[in-house]
Parts: sequence; C-alpha cells; structure tokens
Amino acid sequence: MNNPAASIIVPAYNAATTIRETLDSLLDQTFADVEIIVVDDGSSDSTVAIVNSYSDPRIRLISQANRGLAGAHNTGIAAARGTYVGFCDADDLWLPEKLELHIRHLEESPDVGISFSGSSLIDRNGKPVGINQSPKLKNISAADVFCRNPIGNGSAAVMRMEALKGFAYRPAGETERDWWFDENFRQSDDIEGWLRFIVTQDWKIEGIPGHLTLYRIHIGGLSANVEKQFQTWLAMRDKIARLAPGLVERHGDRAAAYQLRYLARRCVSMRQGRAALGYAIRSLKASRKPFIEEPVKSLVTLAAAAFIAIAGGGFYDNIEIRLLGTSNA
Repeated sequence: MNNPAASIIVPAYNAATTIRETLDSLLDQTFADVEIIVVDDGSSDSTVAIVNSYSDPRIRLISQANRGLAGAHNTGIAAARGTYVGFCDADDLWLPEKLELHIRHLEESPDVGISFSGSSLIDRNGKPVGINQSPKLKNISAADVFCRNPIGNGSAAVMRMEALKGFAYRPAGETERDWWFDENFRQSDDIEGWLRFIVTQDWKIEGIPGHLTLYRIHIGGLSANVEKQFQTWLAMRDKIARLAPGLVERHGDRAAAYQLRYLARRCVSMRQGRAALGYAIRSLKASRKPFIEEPVKSLVTLAAAAFIAIAGGGFYDNIEIRLLGTSNA
C-alpha cells in the first residue's frame, strides 16, 4: 500500500464531546490523500469507542498511557507516513480547504518548513465568538516566535516531514522513539518546539492568508493555577537560553511581558479580577514593549483586569453583554 501524501495527527484525551466533529472536518478536506492518526492519550471516556465507530480506512487509532500533549504529538509523528504532517487538537476544526492550501504553499516555497494560518475562535458549542487570530505571516524570526508565537495554537501548523526529522532528538532514558516536543513540559511544549525548530535549522516558518482553523475556547476550562503556567514558561525560556543565549538576552524581558499579558487576559476570561490585574502589572514591570507595540490590546487588558478587580466578574458580565450582545468577542 502506498504511503499517503499527508498525515494529520489528532492528540485526544477525554475528547468524546468534540472528537466526532473534529474527525468529520478532517475527513471533509478537499485534499483527500491523507491519513488521520488519532493518538488516544489514556482517555477514560468514550473517545476510543467514537473513533472506532468510523469505518473510513484513512483513520488510524493509537492508544497509549497518558504522556501529555507533547507525548501524543511525538507518538503521532513517529507513526506518520506522509510527506506532510499537520496537527489538529481533538476539539478544534479545519476548514475544508486548509490542508490543500498548506500543501500548495509548501510545494511552492521549498525553503518553508512550517506553514500556518490564522484561526477563528469558536465556543464550546462550535459557534463563532467573533474573534480571529490574525498573526504576522511573513519574515518570521526567532524573536517573533519567542514573543508572540504567530503559529498561535496547536491546530494551525502543517509541516514537511523532512523538516520534522531535522529537530528530532533522543533524550536520556528514552528507549522507544525520538522526541520532537519536550514531554517534560505539560504546557509551553509547542513554543519550545517551534523555538528549537527555528534556532537550530535553516527552514523558514511562514503563514498563508485566511482563518483556516476553528479554535475552540473553553471559558473557565483553563487550569486556575496560572502561576504554574508562568513557571513552566520560565523553564522553557531557560532551556532555550542554553541553545540561543543571545535571543533570550535580547528579547527575554519582552517575551515575559507578552506571556504575562496573555495570562492576565486568561484570568479576565475566568473573571479572576485580582489575579488578572496582578499579571497585567507584572507584564508592565517586565517590559513596556507590549504597550508600545500593541497599545490598544494592552490597555484593554489592563482596563478589564482593573474593572473586574473593582466591580466583580458578575457586573463585568452584564457590561459585556450590553456592549457585545451574546457573543464573547
């Protein structure tokens, strides 16, 4: 049997409520020469049963004990047979033309190793929230990845297998397979991987126009321990500093400020006003660059954090509903 042209890796952990919609979107791709590798990462719900209910031979299921998102990605990459490899989380969706457009981009741009696109945000019911992620697409530098991660989320990238092979490594104690993403990081694993990719190889990272991924957000679903997330990000930064000390020396404070602003915004989404305000202030102290480079977004983040801290989340919700209708834009 001939190998497929493309592999799509779907890491899945207790994804029973969304994985059918995800798989349907991948089976509906206009580029059909594809295998879909679902990596069940130790699910305890009906995820496996739902995947097994499909008769389409393009779907492959691999089950493993829980290794985290990075571990699921690594298992999928090791099993992939395609010339091109894409990633789609088990609660996100791809527009039908996404894979075809990325493969065309990679075929026409032989120096590009990672192709990505913007995303539209959807809620837990799959409905648009009116927010798009529209990142920088061209001339992506290591500093861009470090500070702003234009790839954006784990369902946006399609890569060459050839480029993937270039940043694989075998950590001490690993006997089964290479790693591409560091399984020691349960968060920030994607940033670590993309940074290691761009600082150790000559491949370019480049985006294409359009919001081709539907990225599902779960308000209140994020771990409340955002400080642990920041400490994990700092550990990731320290690892990258050993590979690219100049990058971290020049851009470390700016990158930390952006990360702290991101955490402030997530705290706003969870209506944790005091925590949000604390992270917004820490962002300002780390570096003023986000305020200079993105003044509106930074000011709105600070204002929302302060408002919730003073007035409370319930009052903020009422104001948001009056201003925005029923959307969460």
